[in-house]
Amino acid sequence: MIYAFMADGFEEVEALGVIDVCRRAGLEINMVSIMPTEVVEGAHGVKIVADSMLADNNYSGADMLFLPGGMPGAQHLNDCEPLSQIIMQHYGAGKPLAAICAAPMVYGNLGILQGKDATCYPGFEKFLTGANYTAALTEQDGQFFTGKGPAAALQLGYDIVAHFCGENIAETLKAGMMYNDL
Repeated sequence: MIYAFMADGFEEVEALGVIDVCRRAGLEINMVSIMPTEVVEGAHGVKIVADSMLADNNYSGADMLFLPGGMPGAQHLNDCEPLSQIIMQHYGAGKPLAAICAAPMVYGNLGILQGKDATCYPGFEKFLTGANYTAALTEQDGQFFTGKGPAAALQLGYDIVAHFCGENIAETLKAGMMYNDL
C-alpha cells in the first residue's frame, strides 16, 4: 500500500498524476487527508474526497509514503507533527519515500536527505538540507523518489511503477498513455 498524504492547497496535477499512473499499474494507493475533513481542496479549487483520515491507518505496513507538492499544501504537510513521526518511522525502516515540487522540503527539514541526490521546484532547494540538488525532472537515490514540479508528475509515477512492478510495466504504461509520443 502506498499512502498519499493530502492537504489543502495540494497541486492537483502532481497528486492525481502520480496516483493515476500507480493505480493503472495495479498499485494500491490510499489518499489520506491530514486536514480535519475528508474533503481536501487543491491549490486550483479541485476538491477530492480522501480515502481515509490520518489517524485511521496503521502505517507500519506501508510500502511507500508519497507527498504531493503545491502551496500551501506542502507547508501543511511540513507542519503536521503526526505525519513527521510516520515519515521518520518509515525512513528508519528503510522504506521508499516520494515527494514532488515543494514537498521534498518536508524530508529536507527532517534532515533525512543528507547526501542524497534530490530535485524539487526551483526555489525550494534551500530546504533540502544536506541534499545534492540536481534540478532533474525526477530523481531516485536510495529510498527517495523526488520530482521537480507539475510536469514531472507522470514520470514520477512511472518511476514508482518501475520500482514496484518492473521497468517493462512502466514502459507499457508509457506507451498506452502515449507518453513516448511527446
